[in-house]
Amino acid sequence: MINVTENAARQLHELVGSPGGKGLRIAVAKGGCSGLQYEMTLGTEQPGDTIVEHNGATFFIDAESAPLLHGSTLDYRDGLTGAGFHIVNPNAARTCGCGSSFEPARAT
Repeated sequence: MINVTENAARQLHELVGSPGGKGLRIAVAKGGCSGLQYEMTLGTEQPGDTIVEHNGATFFIDAESAPLLHGSTLDYRDGLTGAGFHIVNPNAARTCGCGSSFEPARAT
């Protein structure tokens, strides 16, 4: 489904503490300057979610977003331009300059 880096798992664990059913919800929604944008919120499992677990951290991906995120890598970056979760998506034909929105390579 998606690959999760050690940095992303560590940061999520710091945010939510012990798992207890909470994790990072990752979704794709219409919007952004490239057509689709990533949405990430802390939450719990919803019906139909794909669950990805990595080193004690849990990530939830809704069924509609899963095909658009398949093969992606989720990382956490903390640098001069800001800190946050970042997705490298091989399904993106093009991305905006800030990396928060993308145009899919093919229609799904």
